[in-house]
Amino acid sequence: MSDNRRSANRRTFIKTAGAGGVVALAGCSGGGGGDGSDGSDGSDGSDGSDGSDGSDGGTSGETDDVPSAQFILNPAEADVEIEQQYQPMFEYLESEVEVEIESDRAASYTATLQAMRNEQGEIADISPSAVIAGEDILDVVGVRVAYGAARYFSTTTTTPDSGIESLSDLEGELIYMGDILSVSGTLVPLTMLQNAGLDIGNAPDGDANDFDAEYSDHTTAREQMVQRDDVMAATTGAFSSAPYVPQEQFEEMSQDFVDISAEYEGAGDEIESSGTELQLLAVSDPIPRAPLATRSSWDAPVKADIEEAILNVTEDDLSHGDDYDGEPLWFTGVQEGSIEDYAPIRDVLDQLGLEFEDLS
Repeated sequence: MSDNRRSANRRTFIKTAGAGGVVALAGCSGGGGGDGSDGSDGSDGSDGSDGSDGSDGGTSGETDDVPSAQFILNPAEADVEIEQQYQPMFEYLESEVEVEIESDRAASYTATLQAMRNEQGEIADISPSAVIAGEDILDVVGVRVAYGAARYFSTTTTTPDSGIESLSDLEGELIYMGDILSVSGTLVPLTMLQNAGLDIGNAPDGDANDFDAEYSDHTTAREQMVQRDDVMAATTGAFSSAPYVPQEQFEEMSQDFVDISAEYEGAGDEIESSGTELQLLAVSDPIPRAPLATRSSWDAPVKADIEEAILNVTEDDLSHGDDYDGEPLWFTGVQEGSIEDYAPIRDVLDQLGLEFEDLS
């Protein structure tokens, strides 16, 4: 029945962010007042209102005629303090451009897009699927690069004692997936399950016919599979799974992963220390990494300067100091990009029969 529905019409995928949407946090001011006003014009008073900067900044307030920009952060993993992760980026932008960067952590991938659509943000760390959904309101600045790689991979893993040896063995089982908008955690894995002969029904915005699915973030999906006897597999980005998968399994399954993935070198590194080993069931084709985007309707002189600075950021700019003990930023640079870079994501949505035009 769902097959007829899929072939006749592409479904409209509607997912609300839920109460709260974007969780407002205190603005991250980077280097504070000193760094933000070091520029040659200064903020000494009477001269500051004659011209070029104006007051066309972001949606937030401004301090001493310095425009502000709201940076919406897209949560991929529950156990990462993403505001702290991004602090070097905020400080870099404030050092390169006369701007005050403030940040909000979105409640979900969907909420990130909604924040931009509702003009609650000017810059976004956004997922590849959301940039397709929001192509009418977003400008892709660039594709993020991790250690030389602008593409990444989705994986499906199980535990070594599960008895599951292939994707087709997951018929009738419970699979834990990422956020329903996650390309590597949900959308690409659904196409791989479909290609393996499983009926995915109306997933992810409805029930699959040949398996059950639960959705969260990458870390939760992996951990739930390990902790719960009823979860037979997890679908996550390789950045979450690879440290727990022996390197030789990737070598046997995907030469592309060996050649391209930034995660290949560290595959299996956490097995001994964590006591957790995962069994690899599938690896996707290469996926374009998530972009950084700005809001198309943001009309301020500082926008072009910020976009240029983003494209010029280096690995050193994105690095934390020696006293930082949290998760580092996962990307090391930004490669100029456009919506055309995400054509493979559009193909995934087409295969799944999903449309996001009513997502707002």
